[in-house]
Amino acid sequence: MHDYLTGGFTANTTLSHYCRDNGLLLHIHRAMHAVIDRQKNHGMHFRVLAKALRMSGGDHIHSGTVVGKLEGEREITLGFVDLLRDDFIEKDRSRGIFFTQDWVSMPGVIPVASGVFMFGICQL
Repeated sequence: MHDYLTGGFTANTTLSHYCRDNGLLLHIHRAMHAVIDRQKNHGMHFRVLAKALRMSGGDHIHSGTVVGKLEGEREITLGFVDLLRDDFIEKDRSRGIFFTQDWVSMPGVIPVASGVFMFGICQL
């Protein structure tokens, strides 16, 4: 497991290449993201951080959910989840996707919801 925000993108890219060369999965953590992406007046959206992660490398990441501890806006969360895993993303402003994006052969990152699940508010 590597925290790509505190470890840095260069370290993450190096670790990603090492893991890929040695048959290891690289689980990505995003500690400290709220300092960067949850600020209304400054910072950057997690969508930008998700694209940087996809270019840097990783196999799966704590993505959060639309309910629970790491909750976010449903459409925006689904928008960056698609950016992580899909090869081609259509423009959809309701989800924060402002232009069509073709990732061609760049590997995706699997979003995982790990940690605390609040069953009282989750619909199964």
